[in-house]
Amino acid sequence: MNQKIYFVDTFTEKTFSGNAAGVVFHKGEIDGNTMQNIAFENNLSETAFINTAKENEIKFYSPTIEVDLCGHATLASAFIFFNFIDKKATDTIFKSNRGELKVTKKEDSLVMSLPKDYPRKIDDIEKISDALNCQVIEVFRGIDDFLAIVKDESIVETIDPNIEKIAELDSRGLIVSAKGETTDFTSRVFGPNVGVDEDPVTGSAHALLATYWGDVLNLQKMKARQASKRGGELICEVLENNVEITGKAKLYLQGEIYF
Repeated sequence: MNQKIYFVDTFTEKTFSGNAAGVVFHKGEIDGNTMQNIAFENNLSETAFINTAKENEIKFYSPTIEVDLCGHATLASAFIFFNFIDKKATDTIFKSNRGELKVTKKEDSLVMSLPKDYPRKIDDIEKISDALNCQVIEVFRGIDDFLAIVKDESIVETIDPNIEKIAELDSRGLIVSAKGETTDFTSRVFGPNVGVDEDPVTGSAHALLATYWGDVLNLQKMKARQASKRGGELICEVLENNVEITGKAKLYLQGEIYF
C-alpha cells in the first residue's frame, strides 16, 4: 500500500521552526498499529491521520502513543486540506476523540477552535518544583496536563527540568508558564510520557494556558510565545466554550509511504 504524507511546520512562517507534524489523508482503513508504526518512523511529536471516508475523522499519534487531542497537528492537517485536498474551502471540521475541531482560513493564517480546558488548583507544589528544578508558585491540573506557574519569563526560558521525574507524573505532560515581557504569557511544555521530552509548540496546551491567563490578566485575546529551541508564536482568544488559536504554517515535505 502506498500513501501520501506531508510534513508541516506549524505556528511559524518559515521552515525549521515552530512544531513539525506529519499529516496523512486516507480513504481506506489504516489500523491503529500501523498508524503507530508510521508515527514512530516519522519521529515527530505528532502525526495526524485523517479518514476522508469517515467525514474527516482525525487520529493523533506521538512516536509512542495515541493522544486524544493535538493542536499543532490539527493546524497542519487544515493547512494540507486547504492547499491540497479542497483549495476552494475556507473552513473545515475534523472529528476527533474530543469532539469537532473547526479550522478557518483567515488571510494568511489559520484559526483553530479547541474546547476550553479549565484549570483546577492542586497542592503538589513541592513535587512539581522538584521535577522542574525551580520554585513553582502555583500548580493547576487540566484534562491532560499539569500547569506550573513561575515568577517570571526568565525562569521559563532557563529551567533545566528533570525529565525522569516529569515522566513519573500522572499526566500527559507538564506545562511551565509565566507572564510574558514582549507577549502576554510565555510557556514551555514537557511530555516524556508521550515520547516527547520537550514539545516545540503545543496548540492543545494553550486551551489550558489561555483559559488560565485570560482570567488572571482579564483579557479575552492574548499573544503567546512558547520558548522552546525552535520557538513559536500564537494568538489566543478565549470564548464561552472554546479557545480560538491563530497560527501560520509552512510545508516542509511531501512524499509517499510504502507499507
